[in-house]
Amino acid sequence: MAKNTLSFVCQNCGTAYNRWQGKCESCGEWNTLVEEDTTGVTTMPASIRPKRKGRAFALESLTGESRDAPRLPSGLTELDRVTGGGFVRGSVLLVGGDPGIGKSTLLTQASSLMARAGHRSVYISGEEAVAQVRLRAARLELADAPVQLAAETSVEDIIATLSEGATPRLVVIDSIQTMWTDTVESAPGTVTQVRASAQALIRFAKKSGAALILVGHVTKDGQIAGPRVVEHMVDAVLSFEGEGSQQFRILRAVKNRFGPTDEIGVFEMTGLGLREVINPSELFLSERDLGSPGTAVFAGIEGTRPVLVELQALVAPTSLGTPRRAVVGWDQSRLSMVLAVLEAHCGVKLGGYDVYLNVAGGLRIQEPAADLAAAAALVSSLANAPLPTDAVYFGEISLSGAVRPVAQASARLKEAAKLGFGRAVVPETGRGEANGNDAGLILNAVGSLTSLVADIASRGTPRPAGAAGKNATPAKFRRDEG
Repeated sequence: MAKNTLSFVCQNCGTAYNRWQGKCESCGEWNTLVEEDTTGVTTMPASIRPKRKGRAFALESLTGESRDAPRLPSGLTELDRVTGGGFVRGSVLLVGGDPGIGKSTLLTQASSLMARAGHRSVYISGEEAVAQVRLRAARLELADAPVQLAAETSVEDIIATLSEGATPRLVVIDSIQTMWTDTVESAPGTVTQVRASAQALIRFAKKSGAALILVGHVTKDGQIAGPRVVEHMVDAVLSFEGEGSQQFRILRAVKNRFGPTDEIGVFEMTGLGLREVINPSELFLSERDLGSPGTAVFAGIEGTRPVLVELQALVAPTSLGTPRRAVVGWDQSRLSMVLAVLEAHCGVKLGGYDVYLNVAGGLRIQEPAADLAAAAALVSSLANAPLPTDAVYFGEISLSGAVRPVAQASARLKEAAKLGFGRAVVPETGRGEANGNDAGLILNAVGSLTSLVADIASRGTPRPAGAAGKNATPAKFRRDEG
């Protein structure tokens, strides 16, 4: 009779240990070791393991006709933009996102549109019953789409069902954490089961040519839960982002073997599902607070698409010994760098102020071209000087205080002119590239951050009395003294 073999497996990286310990030495995470039964896992030493005879395979030369992998459009332009033009046959995509963000809604719409186009689409749900998926399809007005639906978690049964009849063009597995296979003796959701289930499904996709989409849960840090090896096994990893209080969602490619990784797709959540946003700039700037200090419009680039977004800054006197620095939608280290340059080269003393920076709308900016817009918003808030409402800003700030040029200046200016902006604050060294466009904007070239700070500070006005400190509190709420 076989003896039960227990091991402790890290739920983050998959490393196995003989005994429990608080910290995983491989990935450095704490409290991620879970006891698993590895009785069914082959542990025979390699010295006595039977040798398998190798199989000869064909070799090809470097010369020859290369065929591009055919793509299947999903019917959603924004989804095709992120994937690189559609689903590649035989590819495997991993889609992650917070609970309730709209992953199932997006994939239900994509599978329904492909089914209406004549492709066999299969939706396997491991978390919801068939009736629940039908209710969602009815709410999205997609109940008439010929999507083949099932609620199943056994990988062997799923592969056997998909192998019957015509090869499916799109298979959705929602989610991979609920799948289990008979090849390993572990509970569903563990690292061993997730890895083995994903490997079996990926092998089926590569062999049959079906495009496979795996839905993955995320941790509290926004990372896809389960072993990181699954992310290396798939061809593309897509992240579905958004705030519950916001109406739009952003689909971003974290990894993509068949397309770019810097493209984003923007969707708006409506009562009938996700609606594609063709011009995201209009959505991000739809609720601008015109004429308020501390707001600047940044002309950015997401992939090949120019996007205009509003940066909001608040500089307030601190009541703490250490001033607070909070940023949402931008890199915390870049904010610290901009603050250091403002204080070292521009004489802007922010040591006694709390600094808050927010990217309006919930968009996350990753490029350093937002340095100039962030600096302008910070100085505007400190000096109480509203920036021009028809101006956009972009440029990278160096540690010496110089403003460096950024790529695709013409595309940024054309997008700004399309939305009605009349001027742009651009780096002086990159003005030649900017002049080559037909946007017709008035360009204000700045060579150093000092000149921009002086221009904004000259338009500042003193804050009204009682705007800060004790006098700002209404009399009926003040504590009586003496």
